[in-house]
Amino acid sequence: MLARIIISLILMAAGFMVTWQSEWILQNFGANAWADRTFGSDGGSRLLYKLIGIVVILVGVLYLTGLWQGIALSIAKSVFNIK
Repeated sequence: MLARIIISLILMAAGFMVTWQSEWILQNFGANAWADRTFGSDGGSRLLYKLIGIVVILVGVLYLTGLWQGIALSIAKSVFNIK
C-alpha cells in the first residue's frame, strides 16, 4: 500500500511538472510538428505537452485509488474484442 502511494505521488508530481513547465520542455526538447499541424500553429506543442501531463496525473490518481486495473482491462477487452 505504501508503494502504491509513493508511485502515485511521483506520477502526479511528474504530470504536474510537465503541465506547469511546458514552455521549458518546448525550449529544451523542441516543437512537435504533428502537434503544431493538428492543434494549431506554435501553441500545438505546448498543448500536447500539457495533455501528456494531465494524462500522467490521471494515471497517478487511478493507480492510487485502485481503479487502474479495471479501466485497463476494459480498454484491453474493447481493443482485442474479448467478451
